Amino acid sequence: MGKKSFTLAILYLILASAFCQHQTISDGPYIFIKNQQLIQKHIEKGEVFTKQLEAEAYDTTFKVTPAFFQGVEKIAALSDIHGQYDLTIEILQNNQIIDNELNWNFGEGHLVIVGDIFDRGGNVTEVLWLIYKLEKQAMEAGGKVHYLLGNHEYMVLHKDLRYLHEKYPIVSELLNISYDDLYGANTVLGKWLRSKHTILKINDYLFVHGGISQDFVTNSGVNIEAINEIMRASIDRSKEEMKATDFYSTYYGSTGPIWYRGYFYDPISEIAIDSILKQVNSARIIVGHCSYDEVVSRYNNKVFGVDSSIKKGEYGEVLFLIGEENYRGTKSGKRIRFY
Repeated sequence: MGKKSFTLAILYLILASAFCQHQTISDGPYIFIKNQQLIQKHIEKGEVFTKQLEAEAYDTTFKVTPAFFQGVEKIAALSDIHGQYDLTIEILQNNQIIDNELNWNFGEGHLVIVGDIFDRGGNVTEVLWLIYKLEKQAMEAGGKVHYLLGNHEYMVLHKDLRYLHEKYPIVSELLNISYDDLYGANTVLGKWLRSKHTILKINDYLFVHGGISQDFVTNSGVNIEAINEIMRASIDRSKEEMKATDFYSTYYGSTGPIWYRGYFYDPISEIAIDSILKQVNSARIIVGHCSYDEVVSRYNNKVFGVDSSIKKGEYGEVLFLIGEENYRGTKSGKRIRFY
């Protein structure tokens, strides 16, 4: 075989592989809001389907819910799902948070997703729509689903697409739209995301993806509602604008609420933890972001880490906070108490 023929053969194989890969892709739906109309796009085995929906088919206005709740008897929390849809379902079902039909089964309890549904895995869209549905069902049952934004949500919304699963550049190509624009302010999921908190307080528990550092408290204060509003507004600000002042380093830097790892990777003293807890008026902090093989407790149960490496697609856990008792809920549904 000549050099030219060999090159053509390689090119053919590359094109054939790309074509086959495109043919396996299914994703969506993505709902776009255009001139007060809803346009749905989804992909089935590489083919794009588009249709106009009734204006009432999806909510297009999402109210910002309270960031403080008291008197909640049972709370479950997990984080860093990263597109692992099947494993997430298994964990939630075995721990009786959802039923076999993927419907809410946690009554008046509160489920907290402590950030990072996006990136790495190949079923991000499916997880988002599951949480979207459960949020409504929980409300009807007197419970709540809280989806906090983590660093990977903010990364995608700010066009940082380094950690996308290989499926999503193909989705973007098929739909002829950049991936971050699939979650733009003119989409249903984009509007929904823009209503979410970064920090949440339930009873005397504070939930945030990375953590609250002393540097952050010193630089920004501890007004939870103000911090949430600032972070929501930052979604549609450019990085250049945010970096023009100290804002970016304070809120998006290594000591900010979505990136801080100091409780685990650069441990601080329990006295320092006590000081932070006093300043944020909380007894415990629940965070994700730092990966372990299970839900972990530090500083005499004052800090819980709920990133149990679901992102690997093999195992994961959920934290239960029920009354004064705290449990790990394993993948199989066994509860192991923290003492």
